[in-house]
Formats: sequence, C-alpha cells, structure tokens
Amino acid sequence: MKVVLYSGGQEPSNRLIHQTLFQLVNAKRNASMTYIPFCHDGSDFFFKKAISRYQKVGFTRFHCLPVDVPFTQNDLKKALRSDVIYLAGGNTFYFLYHLRKSGLIPQLKQFVEQGGVLAGLSAGAIILTPTIGTAGPPLPHPDDNDVKLKNLRSLGLVRFEFYPHYTSSPKTNKAILQYSQITTYPIFACPDGCGITINEHRMTFIGNVVMFSGGKKVKIL
Repeated sequence: MKVVLYSGGQEPSNRLIHQTLFQLVNAKRNASMTYIPFCHDGSDFFFKKAISRYQKVGFTRFHCLPVDVPFTQNDLKKALRSDVIYLAGGNTFYFLYHLRKSGLIPQLKQFVEQGGVLAGLSAGAIILTPTIGTAGPPLPHPDDNDVKLKNLRSLGLVRFEFYPHYTSSPKTNKAILQYSQITTYPIFACPDGCGITINEHRMTFIGNVVMFSGGKKVKIL
C-alpha cells in the first residue's frame, strides 16, 4: 500500500512531500495523476494549480475527475490507470457523500491494492482514514454537514485518524484530547506543510506531527 496524507499549506512548505509522492511511483517517466476535486464548481482553477505544482517534481500527464457530476466509464478507466489518484481538499462531508454516491469508494480501494498511489490533501487525507470524525464537531473548525451524512465511515486504508491544519492552542488541544478518549484510533495532527507517507509497511512523518491517543498528546520524533 502506498498512500500520502497532506495537511495543506503553500507549495514551498510541501515540496518534500511532493517529491516523496513522485518517488513512490519510482520517479517514473511520463508519470500520470488523476486529480479528484471535492466538487465540480471552481475545480478548473485548482486543477490548473495542481498541474503547475506537480509538473515541477516530474509528473507529466494529468486528468481531472469531479465526482459530484456524471462521468463516463472512459473517464473512470483513465483515472484508474493513473499512477497517482489525488483527493483534493474541501468539505469532507460533501466529498465523502459523492464518492460513495458515484460508486468510487471500492474502486479506490482496489486501485491501492493493485499498487496505485493514493494521495489526499486535508479533506482528501481524512477520507483515507477509517472515519471522517475529525472533520466535524466537537473538534475546532468543523465542516458543514449540509448533505446530512450520518455514516462517517470512510476508506479505512490506515489505522489512524487525521487532523489537518493543526495549530497548538489550549482550545484545539483540549478538543482533540477529549475526542481521543472516545475514538478507537490514534489521531495524527499535522500542521500545514507537514504530512505522512506510507510505503508498504513503512510510515514516515514529514514535519512536526503530533499524536493524540487515549487522552494523551505525544510529539512524534
């Protein structure tokens, strides 16, 4: 299994994660990426930014697949033939709702099982975990759940939860500590510019990642 979880932030702070992502496809010539935005509206702008960002580290072919509008079987086949599928940031509830509705959840799992690299940014990273619980209350800055999603189970590719855009403050730490006492999994909190990569059984932390588990906070060295 090869997955990459980004918190967010500007391009310079994420460059090491971008390079690591490219290395996971063995620095392949003509490496391809399918970009899946959380919604179709405004996706062209962010897709163009993603192209510019990832061309700099070696990717050459790009495809965009919004999942909240109909797509063709050819679009799906092209996505599943990519070296990397990238789940973008946005509203986590809306994104997961439409990934399920489109039927893409089992396809993404199979993609990873067959050796594809799956990356996620912020909401997209949360969706790689067992549950999107960190996107909602009682944690700070929750996403709106306008789609009324009740089942928060997600891809479950990793056995931890992910909290992006982490800043250490008494309010944030208290909320995550409390949440860590009621969830099954440890929570890795990542400041922007930081992330986690998994290459088969090897997990690598990039930047100052913090773990919350069982009501305790532990800095990852």
